[in-house]
Amino acid sequence: MVKGTRVCCLSVRRIGGSSRLIDLPFSGLIVRTRGCLLLFLLICLWDPSLSGNDNSEALPESIPSAPGTLPHFMEEPDDAYIIKSNPIVLRCKAMPAMQIFFKCNGEWVHQNEHVSEESMDETTGLKVREVFINVTRQQVEDFHGPEDYWCQCVAWSHLGTSKSRKASVRIAYLRKNFEQDPQGKEVPIEGMIVLHCRPPEGVPAAEVEWLKNEEPIDSNLDENIDTRADHNLIIRQARLSDSGNYTCMAANIVAKRRSMSATVVVYVNGGWSSWTEWSNCNARCGRGWQKRSRTCTNPAPLNGGAFCEGMSVQKITCTSLCPVDGNWEVWSEWSVCSPECEHLRVRECVAPPPRNGGKYCEGLSQESENCTEGLCIQDIENASDIALYSGLGAAVIAVAVLVVGVTLYRRSQSEYGVDVIDSSALTGGFQTFNFKTVRQGNSLLLNSSMQPDLTVSRTYSGPICLQDPMDKELMTESSLFNPLSDIKVKVQSSFMVSLGVTERAEYHGKAHSGTFPHGNNRGFGTIHARNKAAYIQNLSSISTKSELKTTAIFGHLGGRLVIPNTGVSLLIPHGAIPEESSWEIYLAISQRESSLQPDGTDVLLGPEVSCGPLDVSVSTPFALTIPHCAELNSEHWNIHLKKRTQQGKWEEVMSVEEETTSCYCLLDPYACHILLNSFGTYALIGEPISDCAVRQLKVAVFGCMSCNSLDYNLRVYCMDNTPCAFQEVVSDEKLQGGQLLEEPKLLHFKGNTFSLQISVLDIPPFLWRIKPFTACQEVPFSRVWCSNQQPLHCAFSLERYTPATTQLSCKICVRQVKGHEQILQIQTSILENERETITFFAHDDSNFPAQMGPKAFKIPYSIRQRICATFDTPSAKGKDWQMLAQKNSINRNLSYFATQSSPSAVILDLWEARHQHDSDLDSLACALEEIGRTHSKISDVTETEIEEPDFNYSRQNGL
Repeated sequence: MVKGTRVCCLSVRRIGGSSRLIDLPFSGLIVRTRGCLLLFLLICLWDPSLSGNDNSEALPESIPSAPGTLPHFMEEPDDAYIIKSNPIVLRCKAMPAMQIFFKCNGEWVHQNEHVSEESMDETTGLKVREVFINVTRQQVEDFHGPEDYWCQCVAWSHLGTSKSRKASVRIAYLRKNFEQDPQGKEVPIEGMIVLHCRPPEGVPAAEVEWLKNEEPIDSNLDENIDTRADHNLIIRQARLSDSGNYTCMAANIVAKRRSMSATVVVYVNGGWSSWTEWSNCNARCGRGWQKRSRTCTNPAPLNGGAFCEGMSVQKITCTSLCPVDGNWEVWSEWSVCSPECEHLRVRECVAPPPRNGGKYCEGLSQESENCTEGLCIQDIENASDIALYSGLGAAVIAVAVLVVGVTLYRRSQSEYGVDVIDSSALTGGFQTFNFKTVRQGNSLLLNSSMQPDLTVSRTYSGPICLQDPMDKELMTESSLFNPLSDIKVKVQSSFMVSLGVTERAEYHGKAHSGTFPHGNNRGFGTIHARNKAAYIQNLSSISTKSELKTTAIFGHLGGRLVIPNTGVSLLIPHGAIPEESSWEIYLAISQRESSLQPDGTDVLLGPEVSCGPLDVSVSTPFALTIPHCAELNSEHWNIHLKKRTQQGKWEEVMSVEEETTSCYCLLDPYACHILLNSFGTYALIGEPISDCAVRQLKVAVFGCMSCNSLDYNLRVYCMDNTPCAFQEVVSDEKLQGGQLLEEPKLLHFKGNTFSLQISVLDIPPFLWRIKPFTACQEVPFSRVWCSNQQPLHCAFSLERYTPATTQLSCKICVRQVKGHEQILQIQTSILENERETITFFAHDDSNFPAQMGPKAFKIPYSIRQRICATFDTPSAKGKDWQMLAQKNSINRNLSYFATQSSPSAVILDLWEARHQHDSDLDSLACALEEIGRTHSKISDVTETEIEEPDFNYSRQNGL
């Protein structure tokens, strides 16, 4: 009790009743004149039973005759729940208040259990008092009354008392077992689904939430679903995507409880398609039959739906008229002899005429012959015509003889050879060179030892090195460090030489090698001049407008088509091509400048890939793999798949993150695997959402000797981190004689508008030198970010002090301003026979561009059939194809697989596409074991299965 509080014990006798002893706590109460009456009034306020009223709950709000204010509760105790053994705190706050005490279950709480705080209201100046008490679990359990444990507080002021609301205190709990678990159902499509759930008993009452495949269901996002009706889940019209495992989740402040999962299968009953047209009569002559057919595909049965009832084929009898071949009638009489001394006769094919598809008569329908036995004399005009033609023939012969004579004379007077005297052709594009007769000792000759054949036109393909004898300076600065790859020099009898970029031959799995004129040194890959500033040029100057392409013939067993060392592949599943059919399928990468021009900051993330033929469609989806250079992060990139139409325009197929049933995209860190039903030309477009979007670039350094024996050229490439981009650079460098000097490294280039810097560092002094202010070059951001699949090329020229220097050691620094940096350590010999060879590609698949039949697949067909038969069937425990997809990290757009005739087969096809370079069958086996549908790994196949003729390759693949 608060200090200064007095307890007055009074013995009061009620009229007509016995006396009662009352403990009245009060503070600072002074009884003056008429004190007994005031004390009695306070006693009546404290215990209304003394006033003759038996209702102890009826307390007056105020005393009307007295001035002032009764206590007003600013905070009343709230209902509370005791969780486990943790006590709860009840609080009460009133103004004005001299004292506040709690009463629980009709009894006063001891003063020592109160915690009181006193303050003054700044606005009114009245005293504010706040009191706290603790209620323990033991107190609540020990109370045995007709109602719940309750507490209320009573506040005193000079004018009287006020009582707060009653706050109930209960022990919170939640039973373990549901009163009713949801039950699995099989419903037809567009039917109603009702799943009942009665949660366990608990205090407070549990709230219910529904889960589908472990994901919460929000009925506010789907008007077709209602979860508000007495904890039940109602789906008004079932869809295929509604198939799944449903769980009822009950929770209150104490715990959460899960019901048994209920498997819902939405099935589709099959429906007949329209009848086809009647076929032709199978008998060419006489009695036969015709047929028409229909298929159970409108819709096809799915998820155990009933197959169509009735016949799929109808036959009727037919009669075909037998064909009658035509025959000639007899010849007519000869006609009268004509002025040309000929007469003729005719016949017709009418004996009989051809009918019902019979053959027409063979032979001529008209004959003519001389009717004067060769004695016919023609008109005199014919003789004059013969004389005219004879004169013209003689004139033609005379002209021909004259031309031949002039030609022979010119040959006898000519000296053979060419001499280039116009060096502006290096920068003028496709220009014509001037030539003059050979001078002895001229250093500008392309090849002084080679005599041209003036009768035959030859084309030479390869790099050409031209020098100026005056201080080794080139005529134009713009050609500095320009590789001038694929130069074509054509020598003709007119002594004219033209320059042009050659067309690279179609790819057939072998590396291209350049052909050179006699005596040319292939090591000269770059035109270089000393004391000229290095500059950056785009690799489009050395790239070729060609197409990497591979083709193969596939049948019903399917197979795999790969463009070697590019990361692009095409998987044709078993059964995608009809039986007894064979298709020639091609796969190509366009290396022309793409016709797809991204908008704004959008970028082309991979190659433009074409597959065909375009006029056929497969029965099951095929898998197309396209590499990409994006660092995957859904917060930074929005990636789209686009397809080129027959009119040459590009249209969006889908966004990779969207849900669709037309196709499926699965993004791996370095490749995108796409399931498609139609061939065409496809490309991946990246839309950066923030400045943190990263485009992965591969940095590679190539080197070769220059025309000057003391010079050495370094070429630094920044290309998309895709195998096909690296393949293009390697092909171009082979034509220039370049060698890879260091393993390529990965640079993370952000879309933050900062430029790229490339520099050469730590050049050995006294051995090598580089012209001042040329060791560092900077490339604008837009040129790197919007390169549109064209590699960035930067060239540096180093010069040796003496020919004895054969080792080169330096560093190449490639960095983005305020971004990522890579250092390439160059340690090489400039002599080819001493240089260490660096592997270009991690997976060299050039020996197997196409695999047909079972050898193209990692999983044997018998095992594949067993997996599909197991997981395509819905299971009440949820162990079906959806679980197979989840274990293979396929968690998005599952509705696409639900529309397939065999979802498991399509999932396995996607697994095959993702694991073409590894035989990671153990991970698949572990996933199957974890699901619980198999008790042995796939690698433990019985010997009888391994000895099957179609799958004897399985041991080699790790099975």
